[in-house]
Amino acid sequence: MVQRSYRTWLVSLALLGAILDQTSKYGIFAWLNQGSSRVDTVNSSARSFEIIPGWFKLYVQYTDKPAGESMLRSVSSDRLPHVNHGALFGLLNEQEGGANGLFAGISILAGVAIVGWSFRRAAAGDRLLCAALGLILAGTLGNLYDRLVFGGVRDFFYWYGGFDWPVFNVADCCLVCGAVALLAHAFLTHPAPDSTPARSHAQSASSLEGEVVTLNGEAAALKPATVIVPAK
Repeated sequence: MVQRSYRTWLVSLALLGAILDQTSKYGIFAWLNQGSSRVDTVNSSARSFEIIPGWFKLYVQYTDKPAGESMLRSVSSDRLPHVNHGALFGLLNEQEGGANGLFAGISILAGVAIVGWSFRRAAAGDRLLCAALGLILAGTLGNLYDRLVFGGVRDFFYWYGGFDWPVFNVADCCLVCGAVALLAHAFLTHPAPDSTPARSHAQSASSLEGEVVTLNGEAAALKPATVIVPAK
């Protein structure tokens, strides 16, 4: 029986997640950059839009550095955005170039490892595992693009009601959801029982039957023939 492969789930989730991440980043940074009415009331170098007043808003910051002539950098604004040089939730953000290069390298290694893992037969046939790896790969690709193009990750989701949460993005959401799915896979799924011993026993029994039949055949061949002498 041919085992079904869910590798297309992994690839589809990775591509859709990465595209959604970049589309949201470029779109929101460009939208908030238009008009003075979106200038943040606390930080004049930032732009914001309240989603849930007092709790959650879109929030972007810009630097004084020009975006340059590259379309990849200047499509949203003529100034470079403020970026997170560290990892998820601002880890090592203050290290700038060193941290960005480190996490870019880790992202590349993680992406290669996920692609390689997906070619394992057991992984490709596991729907939940492929979905988890696809989400993690989506977040990895989305943030890796930012690190290579902007020297850091662009963030814009800001939850500040009740708890001042670090600013995050769609790629971070994919990473967290993928990690949760991976943990669920580890704790909730069990490997299929190995049917190899049963097959081995069946094959052994079949071999013994074959030997018995062969021996019976040989015994029949060795049995002396009965000679009938006609009566005189």
